[in-house]
Amino acid sequence: MFEHKPRPEWIATEEFLSSAVVHPDAAVQQAIRAAAEAGMPPIEVAPNAGKLLKLLVQLSGAHRILEIGTLAGYSTIWMGRGLPRSGTLVTCEYLPQHAEVAWANIDAAGLGERVEIRLGPALDTLAALEEEEREPFDFIFIDADKQNNSRYLDWAVKLGRPGAVVVLDNTIWEGAVLDPDIDPVNAPGIIDALKLLGDHPRLDATVIQTVGSKGWDGFALARILPQQQ
Repeated sequence: MFEHKPRPEWIATEEFLSSAVVHPDAAVQQAIRAAAEAGMPPIEVAPNAGKLLKLLVQLSGAHRILEIGTLAGYSTIWMGRGLPRSGTLVTCEYLPQHAEVAWANIDAAGLGERVEIRLGPALDTLAALEEEEREPFDFIFIDADKQNNSRYLDWAVKLGRPGAVVVLDNTIWEGAVLDPDIDPVNAPGIIDALKLLGDHPRLDATVIQTVGSKGWDGFALARILPQQQ
């Protein structure tokens, strides 16, 4: 299994920033503990990244969020807290046991009325959302299986409104974007998605490198452009 390799000083700096600036509260800390107790992999976003998602939701004025990849609901809670009272969040999770843990965490955080967990393969869920003709999403966060990243980006454009924000996590992957042999399972999907971000006529994007408890990684930030006439 591919493993990230954080350096001690990266972790120490992240912990300092979380304590001094981010201030993760009991609900998000409990979400991490619950995930660990359930034997789930520790691959949720770091606290400073969670807070960034919340701020991006607020800065964009989002009312409807789509999340692809729920895990234990850690990022779901951060984003949900950025919504206005009338806002909603749909999150896609493949594994029933993960969805069960996530729902308990989300409900305990007081977000049960705003969040809907859709269980099953995300590509099936996304197709179903299109058929339901729901209002377009204002904010889309993609953090699921990397092999389908490009497909998820295509769905983000289909389901998001013009001007919507798209965040794609895990874009550096310990440098696998330069050396795919580091992780031949996930690297091709990550690289293809980055190329799509640069070439897609309806996505205006950038990519930020990060270091921390999750190792050397990064995220892409994009805006959905209007369709050209």
